[in-house]
Amino acid sequence: MAMQAISLEAFKKMDYLAVEKYGLPVELMMENAGLQLARLIALKASKNSKITIGVGNGNNGGGGLVAARRLAAWGYDVYLDLAVAITKELPRTQLERAVLFGVTQRLPSTTDIWVDAYLGFSQRLPLSKLFLEKITLANAATAHRISLDIPIGISKNRSEPLFKANQVVTLAAPKTILEFLPKEIGIYIADIGIPKAVYTEFDIEMPCFARQQLLKI
Repeated sequence: MAMQAISLEAFKKMDYLAVEKYGLPVELMMENAGLQLARLIALKASKNSKITIGVGNGNNGGGGLVAARRLAAWGYDVYLDLAVAITKELPRTQLERAVLFGVTQRLPSTTDIWVDAYLGFSQRLPLSKLFLEKITLANAATAHRISLDIPIGISKNRSEPLFKANQVVTLAAPKTILEFLPKEIGIYIADIGIPKAVYTEFDIEMPCFARQQLLKI
């Protein structure tokens, strides 16, 4: 399914416009992103799978925490790799909810699915030593790997350390930066509630979310 890709900068502006002009709360977009991520994870998971979700202290991490909570609610065994202290209000609230739902705050000895919700589009390169260590650990695991929005470490420079995702759930529209990933990676677009009017303002065709909120491209 061919869809128009946008830059990260354009997506940030779309996100801002949805909030400021159309009153779409960040928390609602976070909930939508996390739900779509959880749905993709559940398609890959078995009832006995151990699922690790790596999160940072931002909205991408918040989306990962929503996914953790949803998966725990569905009966999955979910663990959190808390890369940094979760201090920002929205992610902290999502963490509290996830823990109440039974999510475990530690890395398991083995994991079947490793989810990258560490940084998303807020990442700045070069990455800190801490996040480089997270990438190394995740890539060494015999786990299926999924990234939320964009993989941590992605850049036009293929020599940068990169979370080697098997699948990516990108938000609202394809991102041009994803063109630098290997072709075999499965990329999905998740509906996070941004209205068609925002796509129109940016002269971008809206993906057909009416029938399916998670589209493979």
